[in-house]
Amino acid sequence: MWTSIAEQISQATGQPFTVQAQHSIGGGCINQAYRITDGSQSYFVKLNAATQMGMFEAEALGLKEIYDSQTIQVPRPICWGVAESSAFIVLDWLEFGYGSEQAWQRMGENLAVMHRVTSPQGFGWDRNNTIGETPQRNPWTQDWVEFYREHRLRYQFQLAHRRGGHFPRQEELLTAVPTLLAGHTPTPSLVHGDLWSGNTSVTKAGEPVILDPATYYGDREVDIAMSELFGSFHPAFYRGYNAAYPLDEGYPQRKILYNLYHILNHFNLFGGGYASQANRMIDQLLS
Repeated sequence: MWTSIAEQISQATGQPFTVQAQHSIGGGCINQAYRITDGSQSYFVKLNAATQMGMFEAEALGLKEIYDSQTIQVPRPICWGVAESSAFIVLDWLEFGYGSEQAWQRMGENLAVMHRVTSPQGFGWDRNNTIGETPQRNPWTQDWVEFYREHRLRYQFQLAHRRGGHFPRQEELLTAVPTLLAGHTPTPSLVHGDLWSGNTSVTKAGEPVILDPATYYGDREVDIAMSELFGSFHPAFYRGYNAAYPLDEGYPQRKILYNLYHILNHFNLFGGGYASQANRMIDQLLS
């Protein structure tokens, strides 16, 4: 397997590469992760079952979309494919360090620049991808209310019902989405889509990095909202962001609506008390 991956790295980079050593590293709960090296050049490799090739392809193309925007650093995707019985993705190896206040401020500033990258095709993306292991649908849609209601919330509710989730006010909430977003006309911005602290880092050189995106074009506020969901980022991040691209009036209410998507997804991934949390958020939105 490693020989095949090395051959594809060599083909992608135009430089000979052989795997002299590989070291297993923390890769989260979805993939196996390794650092591979030829003694001078290193790469980050994620592995999964061959059936998950589509997930890696979507991740690679999402990283490439952000990388090509030249706005904020991401690991550059090198190649991806199937080797023996495993799907793989190869990324640049980045040496991570400590996130100083200055680095967090720069992360906010750089994310704001990324959010100014827009799409004339509307909201969505060229392909579907995943949020965690959950499919994420991204059909191009001109209307943000329609996109968010149908392809974010309703889809997650449908998946949740299959898991036995019970949301008594689901239809009431979906009917209320146009009212909850009334007067808000976001631009289709390039968003990370899954921006929690575990998907951020800082290189040893002090450069902020975002990782593992669920890329699409949406309301930029979805990224800021999720950054506050599981414990907010460093205050300097929000200072940097708002200085570069201030949030619109009404964001605190929309934040709850946008984070409902992620709580429903967590129920679909992990079950447990996330259904109760989702119902509390729905009650809060409809109060």
